[in-house]
Amino acid sequence: MGGAIDTSANGWAMIAQVRFRELKTRIGMACFIALTAWFLTRGNWPAVWLGIVLASQLLDWLVFRSLRLKPDQVPSRAYKAALCAMAALNVLVYSSIAAYLWMAGGDEGRVFAMIQVAGGLLHVSLHMHHVRPLLFSAVVPHSLYFLGLPIIDAIATRRPEGALIAIGGVLYMMHLVVAVRQSSSTTKALQDANDEAQAQRAKAEIASAAKSDFLAVISHEIRTPMNAVISAANLLRRTRLDREQREHVSMLLDAGDVLVGLLNDVLDLSKIEAGKMQLEASEVDLRDKLTSLGRLWQPKAEANGVRLNIEVDPTVPACIRTDPLRFQQMLFNLLSNAVKFTEVGTITVSVDWHAPDDRLIVAVSDTGCGIPPERLARIFDSFEQADIGTTRKYGGTGLGLAISRRLAEMMGGRLTAESTVGEGSVFTLSLPVQPVVKAVPAPRNTSIDETSLRGRVILAADDHAVNRRILSLLLEPHGCTLVLVENGAEAVEAAMTQAFDAVLMDMQMPVMDGLTAAARIRAEGQNRRTPVIALTANAMDVHRAAWDALGVHAFLTKPIDPTLLAATLAEACAVVEANVASAAVA
Repeated sequence: MGGAIDTSANGWAMIAQVRFRELKTRIGMACFIALTAWFLTRGNWPAVWLGIVLASQLLDWLVFRSLRLKPDQVPSRAYKAALCAMAALNVLVYSSIAAYLWMAGGDEGRVFAMIQVAGGLLHVSLHMHHVRPLLFSAVVPHSLYFLGLPIIDAIATRRPEGALIAIGGVLYMMHLVVAVRQSSSTTKALQDANDEAQAQRAKAEIASAAKSDFLAVISHEIRTPMNAVISAANLLRRTRLDREQREHVSMLLDAGDVLVGLLNDVLDLSKIEAGKMQLEASEVDLRDKLTSLGRLWQPKAEANGVRLNIEVDPTVPACIRTDPLRFQQMLFNLLSNAVKFTEVGTITVSVDWHAPDDRLIVAVSDTGCGIPPERLARIFDSFEQADIGTTRKYGGTGLGLAISRRLAEMMGGRLTAESTVGEGSVFTLSLPVQPVVKAVPAPRNTSIDETSLRGRVILAADDHAVNRRILSLLLEPHGCTLVLVENGAEAVEAAMTQAFDAVLMDMQMPVMDGLTAAARIRAEGQNRRTPVIALTANAMDVHRAAWDALGVHAFLTKPIDPTLLAATLAEACAVVEANVASAAVA
């Protein structure tokens, strides 16, 4: 038999697995053949034959067992010979019933015998063509029965025309060779295609990992200088400035916010594409969230001469359970899009409630320029905008809507758009949420008392001199004392010699990284229970997870938000103070 024959260890092991899976089928067929042979002959030999078949199948199971249990082994020459001998013996035993039926079963027995052997030939040819020695070991005994029985009968009965059956058998075997070759060729083509698909998948996974690594590095490298730019602008705004200088600083901060937003969009899209976006559900005061967004976008809309209206239907629950960050991100992107493309008229945010399936419907409509029909279908694609000149005129990357639709789909909802050129657009977010009956607790006041950090001693580790200087300028006006070190090793050494109220730790540093340093500070010494706050330019989820595993108090990313940094430090110090007081009472 021709075709692509695999004589590797894997080919032998594959046949061993196939023989084991088909053991029950072979035994069931043997029982049926024995019953048919008994019906045709009314003799005892079919029962004897069935017993011998069962014994040979048990022996076959034992011989192939080692290869089946250890498919990676390379069979020795002696083991291969034993496997081939076992296959030949099984065929000789299994098809021996054909000789009995040929002699004792009459015309019906002869027909049944030839069909049984022909089926056996087909079976072993299709299942053993991967390994040539096993194939020949199984085909030759079948062929002896298939061709030998009619030839011997023709000689014994002196009827040469009986040999025509053997000629028909030869024709059958020739067709079988062609079929096996085609099957082997198809199998090889499928295997090659599967191997190519696996190789392409491996390449795609490597490329995806490389992209994630690249984005992580770029994120870190961009955030580090941006931290210096934005923090310096914040510090500059605290000084005595005239009106023109204050406008310049405001422009600088606005541009920095845009850059941070673009960077976050690229990272979010990468996380969504890699399937690493994590969703968290918590209670959200819906009207409070909408009011906050209104306060943010109202001045920008009014600056363009556009009214911003927020209309909430009375049936909408006061409190819902969803991912607050991603819900806000979607509404932020929709409002940003509406404000950007509306130069006159009104932007309306309509919020409705579909009670039968607990679905929140948020429609953001505008009276802007509208979207051409040929572009509308692609408006949710990454890096797509309605017009080729849109980026030049309005700015942006075209990621906001793409991210919003993917987030909506991840949360079980959908985001759709309708638009008429020259009249405006309507973006509708339909999102399944869980209504919450109880009221949401009042938000914690994060305003910072000017004296809340006074007298606190804080350890700060950062390898960039500019970042250390920025931390000093941001925090020392609050009355705290900063101990600044350049790497994790120096942070561990400082923590062993002095007690601190809090520790600010960068992630990527020479000599010793921040994660290792934080773990060592937590392991021993007088700062084991001192809250550690990660303050890093590594902003991806994997970095947050690594810090969470250490049990840090908070995870802050650069560029630094001065108010959030002070609030987080004050909260951390207050928690430690409360724990000390509780321990003293106990």
